[in-house]
Amino acid sequence: MSSTNQGPRRVGQWLYLRPESIDEYKKCHAAVWPEVLEQIKDSNIRDYSIFLTMQPRPTLFASFKYVGNAFDADMKRMAENPKVQEWWRMTDGMQESPVEGAVGSKEGPGWWGQTEEVFYVD
Repeated sequence: MSSTNQGPRRVGQWLYLRPESIDEYKKCHAAVWPEVLEQIKDSNIRDYSIFLTMQPRPTLFASFKYVGNAFDADMKRMAENPKVQEWWRMTDGMQESPVEGAVGSKEGPGWWGQTEEVFYVD
């Protein structure tokens, strides 16, 4: 997701999960590395959830609130964190990106497919 420096907003993303990796993906997300959790918070991400649906194929949907004012800079800082890069190398191997030309979470076009919020009520 690329954008100018905007304030708080909600973000939705999606991608495919390899069927043979479902149990492993759940296991690693039940014990996310502390350095990754710290970087998520330091990057102004709050209320972050990842959901799994099995139909029509295993698909992940992520939702979070971005509460900062410099989205691109915060995401760049996250991508430069060596522990986050290590986490992404592990989880990328369990996933299949829906984005044409995507090669991983750190390189090229975005790894997760982006969504448009069409309705919200608080």
